[in-house]
Amino acid sequence: MSDFSEEAGGAAVSTRWPEIMVAGVLLMAALLVMFDSVRSGIGWGDDGPRSGYFPFRIGLLLAGASVAILIGQLRVRSTQVFAERAQLVMVVQVFVPIVIYVALIAWLGIYVASALLIGYFMRRHGKYGWALTAAVSVGVPLVFFGVFERWFLVPLIKGPLEALLGL
Repeated sequence: MSDFSEEAGGAAVSTRWPEIMVAGVLLMAALLVMFDSVRSGIGWGDDGPRSGYFPFRIGLLLAGASVAILIGQLRVRSTQVFAERAQLVMVVQVFVPIVIYVALIAWLGIYVASALLIGYFMRRHGKYGWALTAAVSVGVPLVFFGVFERWFLVPLIKGPLEALLGL
């Protein structure tokens, strides 16, 4: 049986590959935690456990669970549906703009990139008018600027527009 099965609603993806991918990512994270814990010290010192003692054990548990899931998914082919194609398309319609947003933060700053993202989602997926879209997509970053930059004094990533305005 393949990982794509035809059903009345269209093609569907089985749970096998998503399970394998998530288990693989978690295994890599667990190994990273364990490696760094060894560097910090995983033993017991004169004054108690060293800084890597507990993280190493948590990483070990996570690695064991990940390996168990990987073995289980590699041994048995699942026919259980993870998502249909139409559902995956909806996920991609949200995922791609978020990736673009994260990339734009480096060049435009978080406030301008956030205004663009909010505006895109309001127009494309919310079908809101231009006036409301403009008000919300400019207003929300301005509120965040006031809260983080002025009130809490926490500077966020700024771009060329903020530099031009002297912010």
